[in-house]
Amino acid sequence: MTISLRSATEADLMAVGALHQRSRVAAYSSFLPPEALADPTPEAMGRYWVERLTWEGTDHRMTVAERDGRLVGFSYLGPDDEGDPATGLLNAIHLEPSERGRGTGRALMVDALDAMRARGWTRAALWVLRDNAHARRFYERGGWVLTGLQRDEHIGSALVPQLRYGREL
Repeated sequence: MTISLRSATEADLMAVGALHQRSRVAAYSSFLPPEALADPTPEAMGRYWVERLTWEGTDHRMTVAERDGRLVGFSYLGPDDEGDPATGLLNAIHLEPSERGRGTGRALMVDALDAMRARGWTRAALWVLRDNAHARRFYERGGWVLTGLQRDEHIGSALVPQLRYGREL
């Protein structure tokens, strides 16, 4: 029952979308209303990932985690969204809800940081929902620190504050 990591393929993306939606609902339902989490559907989230990788596939990287041949998580990284050429952005780590606390997220984070170093980036950044205390603790244990930047993004109809974290590579 060990975790294996590999690069995502196009064949993974619909399952990644469904996992992403399950992960969002489980992680955000304590602070977002159900209607904000109702959309997109798992199928729409899968189509989102197909479309996103069509446009970003040359400079972004998705890694999937499998346990016993079953998709249980993914990470997504790419260039910094603030335009710093020395910084890579960890866009996402999402897990099946049952994988929380099993080391899968940590394995994905370590892999993503190694991939950023391999690309020559010297810093890493990410955005996390302000009210997602579990994710914030996870990243802080991984050496990430608040940068002081904040932005608001929509999740469904809800306007949600996000905080930027950074760390040296």
